[in-house]
Amino acid sequence: MSKDEKKCRPKDIFGALDRFEPGGASGPIENRNEYEQRVRELPPDQKLLAEESTRLADLCQCFSRQQIDIPPELLEQIAGLSKLTISERIRALVEINRGLMEYLNASGQGSAMRH
Repeated sequence: MSKDEKKCRPKDIFGALDRFEPGGASGPIENRNEYEQRVRELPPDQKLLAEESTRLADLCQCFSRQQIDIPPELLEQIAGLSKLTISERIRALVEINRGLMEYLNASGQGSAMRH
């Protein structure tokens, strides 16, 4: 590889990562409506995964705002999500989200999710 090729290479790598920057095709989305529109456009399995992952993120934010610890058994399940197939992950997320909602309701903080 010539010196010129080596000099160009980092730019190519950084250029490829631009899509993950704000405003890029895969960058963060600040507007919830825009995010939900993009989710609706996904293939069915990716759409379900995105919806359940979003529910988990929303629940985690609620737990954090209320300063409630997530039960250890649910934390273990969350930690293992990355090892599952997409279909298994969706099923696990549904169960984890259900468990988190039940825990919130039992603790008397369930109404905080609706505000």
